[in-house]
Amino acid sequence: MRLLIVGRLDGPLGTAGRIATQRGAKVAHIDSVAGALNALRNGQGADLTMCDVSLDIAQFIDSLKSERINIPVVACGIGADAGAAVRAIRAGAKEFVPLPPDADLIAAVLQAVAEEDQTFIAQDASMQPLLQMIDRVGSSDASILVTGESGTGKEVMARYIHRKSRRAAANFVSVNCAAIPDNLLESELFGHEKGSFTGAIARRIGKFEEANGGTLLLDEISEMDSRLQAKLLRAIQEREIDRVGGTQPIRVDIRLIATSNRNLEEEVKAKRFREDLYFRLNVVNLVLPPLRKRVTDIIPLAKHFAGKYSKANGLPDRPLSPAAMAALQAHHWRGNVRELENAMHRAVLLAEGDKIEPDAIMLTGQNLAPEAPAAAEVQPQATGRAIASVMGSLVGRTVADVERDLIIDTLSHCLGNRTHAANILGISIRTLRNKLKQYNDEGISVPGGANEERAVG
Repeated sequence: MRLLIVGRLDGPLGTAGRIATQRGAKVAHIDSVAGALNALRNGQGADLTMCDVSLDIAQFIDSLKSERINIPVVACGIGADAGAAVRAIRAGAKEFVPLPPDADLIAAVLQAVAEEDQTFIAQDASMQPLLQMIDRVGSSDASILVTGESGTGKEVMARYIHRKSRRAAANFVSVNCAAIPDNLLESELFGHEKGSFTGAIARRIGKFEEANGGTLLLDEISEMDSRLQAKLLRAIQEREIDRVGGTQPIRVDIRLIATSNRNLEEEVKAKRFREDLYFRLNVVNLVLPPLRKRVTDIIPLAKHFAGKYSKANGLPDRPLSPAAMAALQAHHWRGNVRELENAMHRAVLLAEGDKIEPDAIMLTGQNLAPEAPAAAEVQPQATGRAIASVMGSLVGRTVADVERDLIIDTLSHCLGNRTHAANILGISIRTLRNKLKQYNDEGISVPGGANEERAVG
């Protein structure tokens, strides 16, 4: 756990830092918001920031967002200053920790961040070959490609691999290739020099340099533009990178893990992914099974999420009733672990009584058949009626209209999750993003609004 404390240490904030150190955190300290931003731009890195509420937290959080530095901020201040706490939370701070600090509260904040990154539940028999493979290759520097459906927990597995490696004490740095526009991803990966493009207000260290000595995760790498794939290939081969606008190559020492919810061999055949890059990444391929094939993991995961969200919402930790467990195990889980997590979050909020009962578990997609029936099982008369019904609803409509309705209906079904919708539609997240922008420009309501979301796992 890397903790960056922003503010003066000659008081309660210094005590908070000492408590965090005693609890195992690696603590760094910077007096000012400007200094903290410069340190983060230059690759210092942090998993959590604790910022004195007397500083301009709003400006700090806005700067982090505008420069795409994704680090949670916790505000700290004198407990009686309720107004400052409210302003900090409204500005985007994740928590407010009153000062003087309580040791148990500091420990709880650190544990919450650590659990978010480290919880990896894998008891099902289908997961054991993967764990055995990780034990064999984890200590090497071989590149690893983790593939599987959206929501299966690929990033969680990547963090687990890092913890099993000889680089475990160094940085783990993650980049979501699907969530960052193509024109910004190059700078995100390789960094840039001041003035190298519009908006480059200062030199910025890229993720390759930030991960130096540790592990770099390229999440959903199949969404990367082909031009950038060529630059990435060179960085992997030569172990050196060029900042945007830079003049000198920079040596890097990283272990690379990539994830994809697509079949990269098919992407190579379709000329959407470079074959040479694929072979560089695919030294070891770990295929993460969908949740419906990890049946004995469903209840342990559900219990973990129930405990997590009960604690986060200040609610009692209720056990799952036998009927609730049966309902969870019978569900198809098209959205995998991410869908299960969302279901348990809702269940914690809706549950009444001493247990979580089935009526608190709102499952999505229950009207969708888990598997398409075999052709021989479909009655010809039923098939004919279905085709006639569909054709009747399509006649007189343009292809563009039908495509738009299909995209929006699928996005609605996925609760606004663009990565999941793109996977179901069989298109790239980039194509989906462009279509949604077009619909927004045309004044058509799009589920989930215009916000880009982080694709998890």
